[in-house]
Amino acid sequence: MPSPAALTYGPIFVGVVFNILLYGIMITQTFLYFTVYKKDRLWMKLFVATLFICDTVNCAFDITFLYIPLVNNFGNPASLMYATWVFATDPVMTALIGSLTQCFFAWRVNVLTHSIPAVIFISFCALCQFCGGLGTSIAVGMIPEFVHFQKFEIIVIVWLAFSAVADCAITIALVWHLRKHKTGFAATDDIVNRIIRLTVQTGLITALCAVVDLILFLATPAGLHLVFNLPLAKLYTNSLMSSLNSRAGWKYGTGNGETTTDDMTRNDRKHYTGRGESSRRVSMMTPNQVYIDVESHEMVDVIDTKTLRAETALDSMPNRPYSEKHGRLSAAATADSL
Repeated sequence: MPSPAALTYGPIFVGVVFNILLYGIMITQTFLYFTVYKKDRLWMKLFVATLFICDTVNCAFDITFLYIPLVNNFGNPASLMYATWVFATDPVMTALIGSLTQCFFAWRVNVLTHSIPAVIFISFCALCQFCGGLGTSIAVGMIPEFVHFQKFEIIVIVWLAFSAVADCAITIALVWHLRKHKTGFAATDDIVNRIIRLTVQTGLITALCAVVDLILFLATPAGLHLVFNLPLAKLYTNSLMSSLNSRAGWKYGTGNGETTTDDMTRNDRKHYTGRGESSRRVSMMTPNQVYIDVESHEMVDVIDTKTLRAETALDSMPNRPYSEKHGRLSAAATADSL
């Protein structure tokens, strides 16, 4: 029979290692965000700082509950059978980080789509998954034996299922809106496709991890699900930060944000609609904005000089007064010339 350390703390150790690795990526992403996007709104900077603090606290707690039984209680097998209060903080911290991330993406869905039902549904799922994570932490405190964790499987199902549903709803709402609003310009459609790929990838990772975590929790009493559960909080924060930091690459032209001559000639075109009417030209002023310039063009009849008989014929032609108000020859002057 495998030892309690192999059954429970083996997956916990692997999960904590992945957690720390993802935390290192989170540190880099947070540094890049505050370095590059200094002009972002204050509330967004505070939101990123809050997530980073929550990630730091969660990582410290994960190391602590691994340290207590393996170092402080070394040689005491009974300590490996029970979860400490530090371990009980992980579900609520993961649910808190996940709900904050999902609420941010719900705000983004509201800004892009203005779909109130979609925002309400995503927010409801985020709230339910937070309540599920909070209930799981309370249940761990009440039933600390690892082998009896399946006694509160209902609350765990609520937590992880609503988490996966919220991630899928965010992905579907954003992808549907972006695909519906393609412009037909190659450069802007390329940016839209990049955003769609990023949205699908980030949403798929968190949703898939939550589903696998739930399946393993229900399928086996061992702690295999903890390999996917412990890094889940860092997956949420890294998906959010990758979405924010990738804005620097959403530019026309090459992937490094520069615009080539070919891209300019392909996309910066003028489309004329007729005499006296305005034409629209897409002007790429900044990396993150597309401005519409409206220019007025007047169609001018050009007289071919080869059809003129002589310069004297031009001099003999009567003067036609030009009406600036109507932009054409007056009727009286035309009659006189005829």
